Amino acid sequence: MSIRNGLTRLWRSSRPLTFVGVLMLAAAVASAIGILADPRLITGAPAWLKPFKFAVSTAVYSLTLAWIFSVLPEWPRLRRIVGWTTAIVFVLEVVLIDVQAWRGTTSHFNVSTPIDAALFAVMGSAIMLQTLMSVAVAVALWRQRFTDRTLGWALRLGMSLTILGAMAGPLMTRPTEAQLTQARAGGSMPVVGAHTVGGPDGGPGLPVTGWSREHGDVRVPHFIGLHAMQVLPLIAVGLRRWRKPEASRVRVLFAAAASYAALFVLLLLQALNGVSVIAGDKTTSGLLAGWALVSLLVVSIGAIWSTSPDAEPRTRTAARPA
Repeated sequence: MSIRNGLTRLWRSSRPLTFVGVLMLAAAVASAIGILADPRLITGAPAWLKPFKFAVSTAVYSLTLAWIFSVLPEWPRLRRIVGWTTAIVFVLEVVLIDVQAWRGTTSHFNVSTPIDAALFAVMGSAIMLQTLMSVAVAVALWRQRFTDRTLGWALRLGMSLTILGAMAGPLMTRPTEAQLTQARAGGSMPVVGAHTVGGPDGGPGLPVTGWSREHGDVRVPHFIGLHAMQVLPLIAVGLRRWRKPEASRVRVLFAAAASYAALFVLLLLQALNGVSVIAGDKTTSGLLAGWALVSLLVVSIGAIWSTSPDAEPRTRTAARPA
């Protein structure tokens, strides 16, 4: 399928989401130019790096949601309300992040002035509204019946995990111990919350993502959780090439979803304990190694524990909806 044909299908599914997806790709290009042209740094990172990351993220989410809407033909009102609400929220969020980058200050956790606090509050409220819209989509997916059971379960579980990942965001808005100590001492609190656990924001980070290399970073599980809505459906699409009965593909999908959820939980615990994603202590490294081994075993068992393709009933003409 060509890009043009793909965009045409997405446009038919949801015009506002497709428009915003393309618009955010253009915004990402503009932010990338800003990274090269603007030498300013904000908390140790290029001023336009955060606008770039958020533009890419919202583009991917918008286009993915437009595709999901194509499998929900029986929910026109929900598609219309969620599509427009999500599109408006994403444009508002990226515009405010760009404004703060242009002003040379941070967009998140910044309450140093009334205008900064107001912009941060608006972004937080808007994202909470968008998360509620995601819950509505998840409810529709759990009620929708799918001919392709593997894809159906991937969409349901993927959207549910994405919502769980989104709920990790508010954990970053809690005041840190250093901020509370400063407030108790009678000082002002210009910043409330942080990405990093166990150290201040702005330290050494991984390229592009900026995830802390020395301390815990809640952005890591937040990112993993948010992208379940892409990862699990991609696994389901890949399993179509596997010449095994549908029940076997569903079992492998369940195993993959369980593994993904476990990874999210482990990374969240690691971050909250102040342990860097690339410099784990013995406990977290052991847990992650155990996760990898168990995941491999479970997926392998799910792949082996299946009948041959010829074992499917010959009288069956269509997959049983899930």
